[in-house]
Amino acid sequence: MLTVHHLGISQSERIVWLCEELELAYEFKRYERRADNRMAPDEYKALHPMGIAPVITDGDFVLGESGAICDYLNAKHGGKLAPAPDDPDFADHLFWFHWSNGTFMATLMMQLAVTFAGGDPNGGFVGERARICWEMCEARLGEAPYFGGRNLTTADIMMVYILTTSRAFRNMSIDHLPNVKAYLARIAARPAYQRAMAKAEPGMPLPM
Repeated sequence: MLTVHHLGISQSERIVWLCEELELAYEFKRYERRADNRMAPDEYKALHPMGIAPVITDGDFVLGESGAICDYLNAKHGGKLAPAPDDPDFADHLFWFHWSNGTFMATLMMQLAVTFAGGDPNGGFVGERARICWEMCEARLGEAPYFGGRNLTTADIMMVYILTTSRAFRNMSIDHLPNVKAYLARIAARPAYQRAMAKAEPGMPLPM
């Protein structure tokens, strides 16, 4: 039996959404963060050596890491959320799928570190890099309806969490990014996304 272990307010919401898009049968377990430090509880940390979200168990098999789980579940259950190598969207899908955590998330985490250190997250190299990242997102969504191309792919599963969470933490307006704003509204209208967020983060407003 596939089990999605969801840590509240974490990247594991991606996996809940993925399962809903793939229409999988799965068990959902939600774990609350500790009240004292907002970290994962010991029960969650015990699931995987890294002790971080996301984690799935599939029978006796344990797997962590968002990208790995997306590839594993999508490939195992028909592959409909990734274009084939001969599809014109294949290379773009690969780029955005890997860019999401490899560059975009890493850049926004650097901004967060600068903020905690008392610096200006929008200044210097880090601020410039973040600006370019957001401009790339806006440009991409002006040329295709999804990051993965013509259809929703696991690249979108990876990207949406970053787009929504980074804005929430920084109280960031995206009024100057109309393509990103319209994209998030389209995602919020998807029944699978609505079902996933109702399970993973009940009461959290959907992106608009």
